[in-house]
Amino acid sequence: MEGTKPRELNPDIQELIDAAPFFQGLPDDALDRLTSHAVIRSHPPNQVILLENDWGGSVYFIVDGWVKIRTYNLDGKEVTLNIIGKGEVFGEMAALEEVPRSTDVITLTTTKISSVPAQDFVKLISTEPLAGVRLAQLMATRLRQVNRRLRLREADSMSRVSDTLLFLAEGQGKEGKQGIEIPNLPHRELSSLSGLARETVTRVLTKLEKKGLIQREHDILRIPDKQKLEKTIT
Repeated sequence: MEGTKPRELNPDIQELIDAAPFFQGLPDDALDRLTSHAVIRSHPPNQVILLENDWGGSVYFIVDGWVKIRTYNLDGKEVTLNIIGKGEVFGEMAALEEVPRSTDVITLTTTKISSVPAQDFVKLISTEPLAGVRLAQLMATRLRQVNRRLRLREADSMSRVSDTLLFLAEGQGKEGKQGIEIPNLPHRELSSLSGLARETVTRVLTKLEKKGLIQREHDILRIPDKQKLEKTIT
């Protein structure tokens, strides 16, 4: 008796499924339905993917690269709410609630993004319990991250920059031979994410580097010892 022949997928679709933890463990037929209308595109840095108040016709998965989620305060100043990367999903809330987008999404690097129709995503959530659990876990993680950052709003600058780096490491850090690696983002992005002046962020990063708590090499910022960096948060 011949063995079951492995399922063959379009390489782009296979890359999408492999990239996103959200898809792991879901039945093949459910994944086929969700990805049957998926479109994958590459975008250059600083390209707007979504605009606040747009209607949510699609849900997006990051196949590779980084984007920032931003809004504006009452004074018109840009506020970075989150920075997410490979495997993450965005645009899901507008699709579920059938309301306009509440934030902008902009690429930080060359980024490959897959879009799937909102109705296909909602159907998946409605019919596959595991997909619903994954979405609930995603929402819980993001709420916990927001609460953590709010608690540190009155902390000193060292604590806030360190927490921002740990926040990025928790979300998208990669374990390397010499520690956890995250993108060496422009200081203006870390400034917006931490709520500190760019000059303050630059000063704190220099102090952290001199203490050996971080290492910066071109596009990579490395955290050699996560626990030691955590101890700077007071």
